[in-house]
Amino acid sequence: MSDCCCSNTSTKTKQICPECGSTCKSVGMPTLYHQVRFPENQSLITDSYYFCPAKLCSVGYFSSADNTIPKQHLRSYPAIQNNALCYCFDIDAERYLSALNDHREEPIINFIKQRTKANECACDIRNPSGQCCLANFKNMSQVTA
Repeated sequence: MSDCCCSNTSTKTKQICPECGSTCKSVGMPTLYHQVRFPENQSLITDSYYFCPAKLCSVGYFSSADNTIPKQHLRSYPAIQNNALCYCFDIDAERYLSALNDHREEPIINFIKQRTKANECACDIRNPSGQCCLANFKNMSQVTA
């Protein structure tokens, strides 16, 4: 799955979530502005923010200046709760696992790769991590192998 949509080659920095201790990667401000719901997005302070991927952690983002944004304030909160793998095309872990078990995963992967190559995804703002979703499928396939 090397057809990643994210052309951003900048190095992601990592920090530890202040609530759950998970290792979290940095995200850009455009991701925050699109992810954080109104009216909370109106008061975001420009800083270095990190996304906590731990589903059970209440912290969505935290900053180096100790600002925190709860997951409940994120547009993608329902998708996070439903184990989203692809935020652009609404594919969750349950659907993909079902396809894997039935050996029907190739059409899903091919669809996502085609849409990605056509620049029709928006992982940088739809995915709360700001990262390409394709790696999620690879990781899920490796877990079930």
